[in-house]
Amino acid sequence: MLFSDLPLDHKLLHKLTLKGFNQATDIQAQAVPHALLGKDLIVSSKTGSGKTLAYLVPAIQRVLRTRPLSKKDPRVLILAPTRELAKQVFLQLRNLLDGPSANVALILGGENFNDQVKALKRNPQFVVGTAGRIADHLTDKSLFLNGLELLILDEADRMLDLGFAPQLKHIHARADHRKRQTMMFSATLDNAELHYLTQTLLKAPQRISLGSAGEQHQDIEQQFILADHIEHKEALLKALLDKQDFRQAILFTATRADTERLAKLMQDWGLTSIALSGELNQSQRSNIMNEFARGHHQILVTTDVASRGLDLLKVSLVVNFDLPKLAEEYVHRIGRTGRAGNKGNAISLVGPKDWESFVAIRALLEQQISFTSIEGLQGKFKGLKPARKPGKQPKDQQSGRGDNVWQQAQPKKKRINTMTGVDVGDQMLIKRKPRRPLDEVLDDDQDEVMHEPQQPQADDKPE
Repeated sequence: MLFSDLPLDHKLLHKLTLKGFNQATDIQAQAVPHALLGKDLIVSSKTGSGKTLAYLVPAIQRVLRTRPLSKKDPRVLILAPTRELAKQVFLQLRNLLDGPSANVALILGGENFNDQVKALKRNPQFVVGTAGRIADHLTDKSLFLNGLELLILDEADRMLDLGFAPQLKHIHARADHRKRQTMMFSATLDNAELHYLTQTLLKAPQRISLGSAGEQHQDIEQQFILADHIEHKEALLKALLDKQDFRQAILFTATRADTERLAKLMQDWGLTSIALSGELNQSQRSNIMNEFARGHHQILVTTDVASRGLDLLKVSLVVNFDLPKLAEEYVHRIGRTGRAGNKGNAISLVGPKDWESFVAIRALLEQQISFTSIEGLQGKFKGLKPARKPGKQPKDQQSGRGDNVWQQAQPKKKRINTMTGVDVGDQMLIKRKPRRPLDEVLDDDQDEVMHEPQQPQADDKPE
């Protein structure tokens, strides 16, 4: 489908053409027509499928073609889980708008609160931000959403993972206009908590799903390599970087400390690398991402803070130095490459501490996984055996060859089956002994009381 086939404003079509967006992707072709009709949407598809444009196009169309419900309140609110993703959405939205930049406000945590209050006083039509800071402005009464027309949640499952459920419910309660439209986009939506949030925020939503989270990405070649320990991983990493032909790469680690350590290690190898982690302030994180996007560094070493939504077309290699705890996060990590039709490689190093995560990833992926190795760096680790179920004895004890002779001599106890019953007619009737009359029982009790020896009182003295 071409964007020109949709009933879009000519200004928006002109901007899309200038940016090279002529052909709609599969998810855009399915989601945009329903969104233009004003329906609530819940959309899931694999990473790199064009979800961002699938909600920006109908959002801009609404602002261009319809009258606002309120003169002062924002018309569109877009929420993202991380500052990096929110800033990327903000930049893409501003590039598609034809008009002053005051129409869009970027509201992120970690930035000056008073400056954001000033930006909101300019009455922007679009607000892009993170849920925590948006909720803060609602509480401070520097932002009102009573006239909000469109609420968009990008990577909603990630927002729940980060603990933003109370803030999302608070935003939903403040954006209380009966005509509000809500759209929820993510690469993965199979989540019990997310299902509950969907029932709370959306009204009779149209569900659109293209491919499951574990479906193999045709543009990404995935490899798994076994490693014995962290020194072995470092040796494998150096061999991979020497062997692979890449423009830019992203290296994912489990801890913030490893981002700095590995970035320094690769600099010693003669590679330009930079570390990104959640402990940096927003200004530092923005500068690092801008430098990497401009090609100033070959390798970005980061935690999962950069695993969602970032559209970096020069990244052709993703290395998982440590596997993520959540299998769905693996899908988002490798989705930083192989975007917009480009080919990419994703290589994961699997050590003993990563094995549990690997088992979960293997269960999620709908493909056969086999391990590869690098000549001269083969390890001894071959995986962990599944833990024995509790209560299950080893074979030598089951077969009677154990060392404990006393246990072998004990007869096997027969378990009583309590689930079967016996018909009343098949049981032998036992005649019960007739009860004694009540007056005889009372007479016997009286006789016992009369013949019972009397205890001396405390004041009595023995003779």
